[in-house]
Amino acid sequence: MKYYLRRIIFYLITLWAAISLNFMLPRLMPGDARSIFIDKLMRRGGEITPAMENSIDLVFGTEDSSLWEQYIRYWGNLLRGDLGISITKFPAPVTELIAAALPWTLILVGTATVISFILGVALGAIAGWKRGTAADAIIPGMTLLQSVPYFWLALIFVAYFAVQFRLFPIIGGYSLRDFPAGPEWSWAFAQSAMYHAVLPAVTIIIASVGGWVLGMRNMMVSTLSEDYVVTAEAKGLTRGRIFTWYAARNAALPSMAAFGITLGFVVAGSIVMEQVFTYPGIGKLMINAVQDKDYALMQGVFLVITVTVLAANFIMDLIYGLIDPRARNNV
Repeated sequence: MKYYLRRIIFYLITLWAAISLNFMLPRLMPGDARSIFIDKLMRRGGEITPAMENSIDLVFGTEDSSLWEQYIRYWGNLLRGDLGISITKFPAPVTELIAAALPWTLILVGTATVISFILGVALGAIAGWKRGTAADAIIPGMTLLQSVPYFWLALIFVAYFAVQFRLFPIIGGYSLRDFPAGPEWSWAFAQSAMYHAVLPAVTIIIASVGGWVLGMRNMMVSTLSEDYVVTAEAKGLTRGRIFTWYAARNAALPSMAAFGITLGFVVAGSIVMEQVFTYPGIGKLMINAVQDKDYALMQGVFLVITVTVLAANFIMDLIYGLIDPRARNNV
């Protein structure tokens, strides 16, 4: 119980610090960030409407209010789910833009990450179990895959499978020709979305599976020399039982912890991949917000990413405490 209580307190303090930092960032910019932003908007031909002014006040604060009053108002808006209005996509609320982009990232990057983890852990366990054999020969290839940059692999896939062989679409998350009105709930749209997601998903899996394989293989080799594995072999247990319950189960614990961190960053999307394939996810939304200096949208995206990473790590800490009693006993 003490372990879980300390974890809860730690993550609550971290969440408060992250939200407070998210509030302070625009206000820590050199000069009068509010006036500079309004001047840039006016030079681009923008018009300061009352709704837009309220959004600017939410991000930068009002001129006649203290920092503490702005901080309290920020928390109040945050608890109501109000993250402000996007300046570049006015009058769309930031929450709507994030809600529209989030499912694309969760489905694509989340599914690809889970597949990469399961495939990498399974291959790494087999390679470590049969070290020195032909099964262990996959390690050099995995090392090569791990060193391949995301963008380079994505560009190769686009050049060959999309441009040269025309097997997959070049950009987008669905066919704009077939669905000009946007996403819809239909089997035809789901097929189009899955077809467009093949190359981005394969890019993520190939570029990330090598790390899981190498990590699991090394832990497997180390675990096989532990006393409890040697004891299990001396008792005459079947090799399948030793592999599953004694070796692979314990060797996978560090990978499980790393998987929790990776899963948290799924919400951030694969920025480079989404940019190369023009995929409508959180990563591309964040790039556009940074390029357009849309501070309200940037704050909203950063906040969602931070909260999701903390939530994923918190859940994995709880699971880790259940599967490994040593974590609870060391508190």
